[in-house]
Amino acid sequence: MVGKATATIGYPRIGLNREMKKALEAYWSGKSSLDELLKVSRQVEEESLKDQLNAGIQFIGVGDHTMYDHVLDWTFRLGLIPDRFQQVQNPKDKYFAMARGNKQGLQALDMSKFFDSNYHYLVPELNAQSKPAPNFEEFLNEISLAQKQVGKERAVPIVFGPVTYARLARCEGVSVDEMISRLVPAYVSLLNSLKSLQVPEVQMHEPGFVLGDAETLQKAAEAAYQELAKVQVPLNLVTYYDDLGNTYSWVVKLPVQTISLDFVRGDNLSLVKKHGFPSDKKLGAGVLDGRSVWKDTGYAAQVIRELESLVKSDIIVQPSCSLMHVPLDVNAEPSLDSNLKSRLSFARQKIAELGQVASGKTDGAGSAFSGASTQDLENTLDKSMFSRSEPFSKRRGQQFTVPGGFGTTTIGSFPQTPAVRKLRLQYKKGQVSEDEYQRQIDRHISFAIGVQEALGLDVFVHGESERSDMVEYFGQKLRGFTFTENGWVQSYGSRYVRPPIIHADVSRISPMTVREFVVAQSMTNKPVKGMLTGPVTILNWSFPRKDIPRKQQALQIALALRDEVADLEKAGCTIVQMDEPALREGLPLKKERWNEYLDWAVKAFRLSTVVAAPKTQIVTHLCYSDFQDILKAIDEMDADVLTIENSRSDDAMLRALAKYGYSRDVGPGVYDVHSPAVPSIEFLKKKMEGFKKSGIPLERLWINPDCGLKTRQWEEVIPSLRNMVDVAVQLRNSAKNGI
Repeated sequence: MVGKATATIGYPRIGLNREMKKALEAYWSGKSSLDELLKVSRQVEEESLKDQLNAGIQFIGVGDHTMYDHVLDWTFRLGLIPDRFQQVQNPKDKYFAMARGNKQGLQALDMSKFFDSNYHYLVPELNAQSKPAPNFEEFLNEISLAQKQVGKERAVPIVFGPVTYARLARCEGVSVDEMISRLVPAYVSLLNSLKSLQVPEVQMHEPGFVLGDAETLQKAAEAAYQELAKVQVPLNLVTYYDDLGNTYSWVVKLPVQTISLDFVRGDNLSLVKKHGFPSDKKLGAGVLDGRSVWKDTGYAAQVIRELESLVKSDIIVQPSCSLMHVPLDVNAEPSLDSNLKSRLSFARQKIAELGQVASGKTDGAGSAFSGASTQDLENTLDKSMFSRSEPFSKRRGQQFTVPGGFGTTTIGSFPQTPAVRKLRLQYKKGQVSEDEYQRQIDRHISFAIGVQEALGLDVFVHGESERSDMVEYFGQKLRGFTFTENGWVQSYGSRYVRPPIIHADVSRISPMTVREFVVAQSMTNKPVKGMLTGPVTILNWSFPRKDIPRKQQALQIALALRDEVADLEKAGCTIVQMDEPALREGLPLKKERWNEYLDWAVKAFRLSTVVAAPKTQIVTHLCYSDFQDILKAIDEMDADVLTIENSRSDDAMLRALAKYGYSRDVGPGVYDVHSPAVPSIEFLKKKMEGFKKSGIPLERLWINPDCGLKTRQWEEVIPSLRNMVDVAVQLRNSAKNGI
């Protein structure tokens, strides 16, 4: 293998010690200035560039650093700001209002999952009047600073492409094709400015080309890139998260100098073998898995060798996608088992691996796994383990309901106060005993129960003060998982997660949530929900094994959760919530692969829940994705109550459920938990009265916030829930009186 150039197409932008999170939250709370926030942001970006420069990367992707979300950055740069935000004069305040809303009641942009990842992006809102009014000054300054640090010959600007931007936007009254054409002049202007900076090339990130409906974008994409090519700055068309599929034949003919493909997910290698690769274009070969923490075991070098026999032009070795999906440095994990640690590769390790693969000096590490079973776990289980003993029509009458509907509850978590976080840290460090820790947790549970009693909610939660994260908590109590101390990954904005790493077969050690449920239920006569995270979400929000299929891992987790549901029921729990917010996220990007995934995902959920007796109400929660196209699968989950994120999406999911004929109870979110604003009585009344037009019978509606409340303050939560309950009770009484 001849030595090859290396490139990066994105890097973690949060800092080794979560510097961006701390700086953002200090700024939002008024504890620091904008200048202090900008200083930290610049330091984090400089450190990222330093990593890549020290690793010897020849073409470093620059300009992908963000204060909140890179898609929002491009909405802001393109000047496609919805009218409601124009009243905010300060640019940074306007930016953060678009991301989070504000205390004046401005509603943030809708949030959705970015392709099939656990990253969330802010959805652009475009309409017939939307016309770009670009201002690229900050971006160009960012590129100039990067050039000074790593050199002009290495700094390659990352630009979010016009086709993908329009495809991911919510377009009302205007077609995606029309928006692409409107965007082109702004992108031409940007490319001219970058050309004047003498950049070696520009990475045009177009992951939208891998989507199942990307064929519909061909005409608009070809016209757009014909115009962009006229600027005569070298373009690298970067795709990732899947293969190009049916778009391959025309995408590789676009007038660009480099095509970057993902050779980890999907099967781009077969497409290259079948159709060939243009001899006049370079190939960016994404051969190192940018979404896995496992060290490459020879796959990357093998693919490069195959490509060398197929591609006549230069091949650049790079990750399969941005490295923002993995933690920064495995060397920041002193407590990890040394044998396991030697098999892991985070962002800093992956850019070192790039050089090894490019030079042909891979270390040939063996598999990180051993003794994997090839048997399909489903075939070992009785079919009765996947079905409730009675249909919903017979179950509902045995379960807790609020006459007339509009029963009130919350989604699960309550504010994670500094006192709660300090307590967990002290316990982790051994500074408080287990008995004392549990006593203190019980005090927080008592407070949460007292608040709910005072507010008059109908169904309670214990508040989850013992949980740092809805996946990590369960993984720590299951065999087969390992954990990091600093393995943070950005989910959105300042919301970071530490995904567990699945390294062996999964099973339950002992009850995981029963103690806290019993404590909470002993404090009230109202029903308290048992709170669990579903098997598909635990899997999708973890770093899975690579030696057995995801289906097998999901079913193993489901069996562990099944035991937990049974134990909760034995302890007197009559409502169990099994959250699956990541159900949609795991859906393959190509529709022809959906059925296989949904089949095992639904089976995993049912395997974990159908052990419940008919009188036990099973609730699930879905959020921040578009679920309208998988309603059949949601129906087949057979949950008794479906709670959904709804406040930012104008009741679209609720109407879709009604149109589908969904016959179970539904809890649409009535206010945005990510906004600091307290929803007014008037806002909530308008929102809830709108449900009457949804087509869902009022007696089957529950009222709840969009999502959990862990990121909010009690000073925001209490008045928000008070208003929610007051309006729900008012409308319930009005319905009873026929008003």
